[in-house]
Amino acid sequence: MARKIVNRKELRREGEAAEAKEAKPAKKAATKRKSRAKTAKDVRLKAFWGVFNQSLKRVALFEYSERKQADKKAAELTTNQKTPHFVQPVKEAIAE
Repeated sequence: MARKIVNRKELRREGEAAEAKEAKPAKKAATKRKSRAKTAKDVRLKAFWGVFNQSLKRVALFEYSERKQADKKAAELTTNQKTPHFVQPVKEAIAE
């Protein structure tokens, strides 16, 4: 008996045509990517000595290494103005 010859090219075309006829799933719309939150920059601080009056207003500002001058200024203002002045550490941001 004679066998039927299989034509692979025709079978492939038929298979591709059948796949094309099948309903293709609709593509989802691309979701918009959320913007990344910006990370806050680290703020560098520098320490100072501040001389304050009773109402917490800063009267004078001294470098951190000048604590003795700050104390001297506070004592001088206390005796001259007859209101207590005190020294307190102050931290301020450094502009880079």
